[in-house]
Amino acid sequence: MPMQSQKQTGRPVLQTLFEPQGGVTRVFAAKVADYVASRPDYPAALYETLSATCNLAPGADIADIGAGTGLLTQGFLQRGYNVAAVEPNAEMRAAADHLLAGLPGYRSVGGTAENTGLASSSIDLIAAAQAFHWFDLEPARAECLRVLRPRGQVALIWNDRLLTDPLHVALDEIFAEHGGAKRGALLTHEERRGVPRFFGAAIPAEFSWRHEHVVNLDGLVSLAFSRSYMPARDSESGARVAEQVGRLFDRFAQDGQLNVRYTTIAMVGRPA
Repeated sequence: MPMQSQKQTGRPVLQTLFEPQGGVTRVFAAKVADYVASRPDYPAALYETLSATCNLAPGADIADIGAGTGLLTQGFLQRGYNVAAVEPNAEMRAAADHLLAGLPGYRSVGGTAENTGLASSSIDLIAAAQAFHWFDLEPARAECLRVLRPRGQVALIWNDRLLTDPLHVALDEIFAEHGGAKRGALLTHEERRGVPRFFGAAIPAEFSWRHEHVVNLDGLVSLAFSRSYMPARDSESGARVAEQVGRLFDRFAQDGQLNVRYTTIAMVGRPA
């Protein structure tokens, strides 16, 4: 049966596929530990570029939409900004609170891109890292414009795996075997066809940087299981994934470590 489009169903395909698992608020509930153990941070050049491009003064107000465990939020806080980490999943939000609670300028909010819970005209920059594919575009766009100040902008951010790298080619073989329809829907979103629709008449500025993250065997296994479409660790398929990733680590690692290479991309502008 062919996958229905968002236009056909009236709802984002990813949200529909993950409804049996509780939808966007529950997708990562069982994956928090793997996410914390394996996901990369963001390069310093990203923060420097956002500061300059978006004219962020010290103490500027930032909303990190889909903040997850706080990886992007942490970098903003370290640079003296106030950050509202908006995250719909309670377990992910708790992990961010554990990491960041008590730091000046930090607060966490149980909200979504479509309903952030933030005050109108209160935010200088909305950032969304690895989260845009979960947006219901029209409501999210309207919500962004509601909470942004008149000169505020939106930064859509990704750590893209470097797919020509032999490690990622091998990982994709594992993901293709076990990811099913959910992986297919995510790959469609990763083409970012929704970005022009989100920004409307505005043409966002685009930036990119090379980035790396070092993992050990446990980290690589966690990286595989942290993806939304991968099976549970304690399932039969999960045992197969762990075995395959272990062999992959033995193939590519040196001295017990492995460099996972990424391209960090940011698209920055104000929807119009």
